[in-house]
This record gives sequence, structure tokens and C-alpha cells, in this order.
Amino acid sequence: MTQTEHDEKSPNGAPQTPANDPGPEAAPAEPAADSGMPRAELEARFAALAAELAEKSAEFAAFKDSAQRQLAEKENQRRRAENEMADARKYGAVPFARDTLALADNLRRALAAAAAPADDQAARAQLFDALRQGVELIDREFAGILERHGIKRLEPLGEKFDPNWHQAMFEAEVPGAAPGSVIQVVQPGYRLHDRLLRAAMVGVAKAKAAEAPKSEAAEDETPQQ
Repeated sequence: MTQTEHDEKSPNGAPQTPANDPGPEAAPAEPAADSGMPRAELEARFAALAAELAEKSAEFAAFKDSAQRQLAEKENQRRRAENEMADARKYGAVPFARDTLALADNLRRALAAAAAPADDQAARAQLFDALRQGVELIDREFAGILERHGIKRLEPLGEKFDPNWHQAMFEAEVPGAAPGSVIQVVQPGYRLHDRLLRAAMVGVAKAKAAEAPKSEAAEDETPQQ
């Protein structure tokens, strides 16, 4: 046996592992990646990126919160607008209705006065005159209420016929009336500001028909003796 073989074997005959041999289970360590940047600089860059990420996350959260608040405010505005429109449709006539309550009161008073007994002709005439004055007062008061609310009565007697505001019910020849002028108001019309509510029903003057020319035979005809 050679000296080498003697050295490689243990006293019991097994091969002897050299002292500097790491053994078969020890894998060779991979060389560490070299970034070429000092560790302190890497940590500083990582910290800066982390801070920037946190800042962007905070900005995104603030933007999301603001967007949600704006959407909620828009929704509230839409609901308020819908409620206001519904109230306007439902209660828009309250001022006009409140003004007409006085008319109803005056009308009831007039009816109550008309129902009072009258013993003689003079009393009945006095009662009728009081009733007429009361109705005239109610009519003037109603016209004033309409004016305050932008409603104007159309009574175009003597005015030129306007198809935008008037509705012709008949035509007639009236001496002294200009053709196309209103000669009678059958029913007054009404308009709300610049919008027509009801056209005035009127009679319109028409031009006189031209007289038929006499025939030559009629002109030459002489009375018989």
C-alpha cells in the first residue's frame, strides 16, 4: 500500500476526508450581486420612494374624498331642484288664490244682499241698484288682481284686427268703421305677459261691396208715356 492510499483511509479502512474539504453537502456560495451603489445611498433612495408613494397615496385619498363630496353635493342640489319644481307646480298659484279670496267674500255679500226681502217696487229697485254696484266693484277688483299677476284682459273694440290675439266671429258692414277694425267684442280675451291665454272673440268690419254697374239697356230705357 502506498503512502497516499494509507493517508486517504481511516484506521478502520474507510476513506479519510481531508481537513480542508467542506464536504459533499456544502454547496458553493453564489457571488453577491454588486449594484455598484453604496448601501447608504440605496437606503436613502428607498426611503425617498417610500415617502413619495405615501404622498401620492394621501393625494389620491384626498382627491377621492373631494370627488365623493362633490357628487354628494350635486345629488343634493338635484333633489332640492326637483323639490322646488314640485312645490312650484303645486303651490305656484298660492298668491293668485290668496288674492281671489276677497272676491269670494264680496260675491257672497252681494248674494246675501240680493236675497234680502223687498216689500215694494222702490225697495226692489234700490236693492237691484246696490247689487249692480257690488258686481261692478267685484269686476274691477278682479281686473286689478289679474293685472297684478301679469294677466291682461283683451277688449280690442275699435282696434285693428290682429289674428295673433283676436278670433273673428263674423264680418259686417258698419258705416264709419274702417275695414278690418273690431266693431264688437263678443267675448274678451286674456293674455299672461306675452303668452295668449284666450283669444278675444270679435266682430270685424268689412269693406263695402262695390255697387254693380247699371246695364246700358237700363240706362237707355225711358219711362213710357
